[in-house]
This record gives sequence, structure tokens and C-alpha cells, in this order.
Amino acid sequence: MLFSMPFFIVEIKRQLRNPYTLAFTLAMPIAMYLLFGANAEYADESAGNGNVAFYVMASMAAFGTATAMTSMCSLAASEVGQGWGRQIAMTPLTIAGYALVKVVTAVCFSAISTAAVFAVGACTGAAADGLWRWFAVAGLILAGGFMFGLFGLGVGLAFNSDSAAALASISITFFGFFGNVFMPLEGVMLDIAHFTPMYGYVALARWPITEGALLAGGSDPLWALLLNVLAWALVFAAITRFGVLRSRQRR
Repeated sequence: MLFSMPFFIVEIKRQLRNPYTLAFTLAMPIAMYLLFGANAEYADESAGNGNVAFYVMASMAAFGTATAMTSMCSLAASEVGQGWGRQIAMTPLTIAGYALVKVVTAVCFSAISTAAVFAVGACTGAAADGLWRWFAVAGLILAGGFMFGLFGLGVGLAFNSDSAAALASISITFFGFFGNVFMPLEGVMLDIAHFTPMYGYVALARWPITEGALLAGGSDPLWALLLNVLAWALVFAAITRFGVLRSRQRR
């Protein structure tokens, strides 16, 4: 069996009852948007093809998606490493089916997180020139989130413990602070941010409204942002490969 709908429903319900999931993938992005976006005195100022509130909303939705993909995929990898594979072998569901359910669950929560932040943004003054920009930003956020799913898988396979999901999520928060996600960076900090994994991902998500322009001045060429995302996707794929090899060695 490649996909189990009952298992998927159980996973959705389990995550909805998980306070950690709700706090980091739903509550935190919304709270940070309200703090730095909707309630800021500069919220209505222009940020290209939208206002600053929309700019912050896109950033926080991307952060929520990255957190959801990372934490849930790392948890799935840890479960397999701790013996869930033997349990799954006793059911009609295959390992590939188990992984697919977990990934679909992570994508669903990413979509829920993005939709929740966007809904709050729409009610609190976030605006863009054209409805299509809302859908474009949301699509870029969800598509780019798969990169962090790779990161989560790698961490979960490499560490194989209950703390893997927490470690992966903390890493995303760290990447966000140093990746020009939560506040506009300048000078040396901005130069460093260009080489962090969250920078290219979030800058691409903002592209429909900023077209690469930075709030602190200057701009990023599209090729540089794509190169950042591609490079880190390859790094995360290598981490996942390392995690797979280490998991096999433990068995």
C-alpha cells in the first residue's frame, strides 16, 4: 500500500493535538507577523509591489513553512530509525507509503500555516498590487519548503532521537535570525546573511513584491537567490545521504 488515508487522518489529528506543532508552525509565525508587521508604525509604507505588512507576512509564512517541513520530516525519520520500520512491516503500508503520509502531512501543515498567516494579514492591512501576487508568494513558499524537508530528514536520520525535531526547528530559528527573515539586516550582517539557507528561500518568496529590492537598500539578482537555494538543497541532500548511511550502520 502506497498511501493510507486512515493513517493520514490519524497523523493530522495527532499533530493538531501537539502543542509544539501548534506553537511553532501556527502561533509563532502569526505572533511575529503581528509584532513586526501589522502593529508596526511603518506597516503601510511601500515595499515594492506591496506594503511592509505584506513583506513581513510573507517572511513569517515562509518561516512557518520551513519549521513545519523540518520538524515533521525529522520526526518521521527518527521514528523509522527507532524501529517503526518493523512495525510497518506488519501492516499493508510500505516504508515508502509511511514516508509519503508523513511528507503529505508536513505539506498540509505548511499550507495551513501559510493560509493562517495570510488570513491574519488580509484582516490587518497587508496589501499587494494584484491578487495574483498573494498566490505567487504562497506557491513559492510551499515549493521552497521541500528543501527544508530534506534538512529535517537528514537531521532525523543522523541523530535518531526524540530531540532531533527540536534540534532541527531550533536550527531554522537560528537560520531565520541570521538570514534577514525577522528584521532587515545591514552591513556585515547582511553580507553574511547572503550565505545562509533561509536567505535565498525567503527572498524568493518575497520576489513577487520586491523583485529583489532590499529594505535596507540595494537589490539581489534572481540568479543569486536561485543559486543560494540550489546550493543549500544540495547540502541538505548530502546531509540526508549521510543520515541514511549512518542509520544503516547502526542497524
